[in-house]
Amino acid sequence: MAGFIDGIDREQVTLFPDRLEDWIGEDHLVRVVDLFVEELDLPALGFERCAPARTGRPGYHPAVLLKLFIYGYLNRIPSSRRLEREAGRNVELMWLTGRLVPDHKTIADFRRDNGVAIRRTCAQFAELCRRIGVLKGDCVAIDGSKFKAVNNRDRHFTKNKIASRLAHLEADVSRYVDDMARIDRQEEGEARADKVAHLARRYGRIRQEIARLKAMEQALTEAPDGQISLTDPDARAMATSARHSGMVGYNVQTAVDTETHLIVAHDVTNQSFDRDQLSPMAAAARKALRRRCCTNQLTARVPLSPDTLILRPR
Repeated sequence: MAGFIDGIDREQVTLFPDRLEDWIGEDHLVRVVDLFVEELDLPALGFERCAPARTGRPGYHPAVLLKLFIYGYLNRIPSSRRLEREAGRNVELMWLTGRLVPDHKTIADFRRDNGVAIRRTCAQFAELCRRIGVLKGDCVAIDGSKFKAVNNRDRHFTKNKIASRLAHLEADVSRYVDDMARIDRQEEGEARADKVAHLARRYGRIRQEIARLKAMEQALTEAPDGQISLTDPDARAMATSARHSGMVGYNVQTAVDTETHLIVAHDVTNQSFDRDQLSPMAAAARKALRRRCCTNQLTARVPLSPDTLILRPR
């Protein structure tokens, strides 16, 4: 391909560095991740399986999986399957994990079983940044973001949604009964019997769905907030900024230092309104920054949503 930049010949012998250490610069971010995790007291933070079992196949040390999790967070790789692929081909992860390649289920189980310990690790990092002077916390912004759950909207039920579905199904029942009566009057023979049997089967399925919805309606009376999600029990209906739209998901509250953009405190809730979460998040930010109180001062330096609160701790 004359006139273009040429690549090297695939058959050309090259002298790559013999050590993984030579691939990672002295100021590379993965060195910070490695040093931070190595200095943590993982058993005190609540990580499971910090001591190897006396029998059975050896497992991965929690420090290795925590480094892998932090790397994925920093590089926007949330999927456990993608992290598994990256561990086998990414030189940075090879250096960070010692060329270990945990399978995706191991990564997912680690994240599921150590949620509280990972939150404590985030708090340790915020405390470290505060001690070394990186996180001053002179101005903190608090806002919420809606994240869609696995739960489909069709598997989320409220009283009004069940009433609407029951009305449609009962209308279908009336229509099928009328159709069967009409077929009995107008048609004869085998064709009539087939049509009636087909309508009867559909009528039976609709009656089963009506019975299921009525049982769900009864269960709603025991739900504290009048909502039931079948796939993700904790997910709730969330209003979004778009008109006449919403989702079934979670409300992630975050307190961020406006100067360094470091997360000071965070929380995941199924409460849909941000205003109810401002006070608890302000208290969490104050505790993380070890400040006595906060004064509410709005600023126009950053674009904010209507429910965003700017706090200046003192």
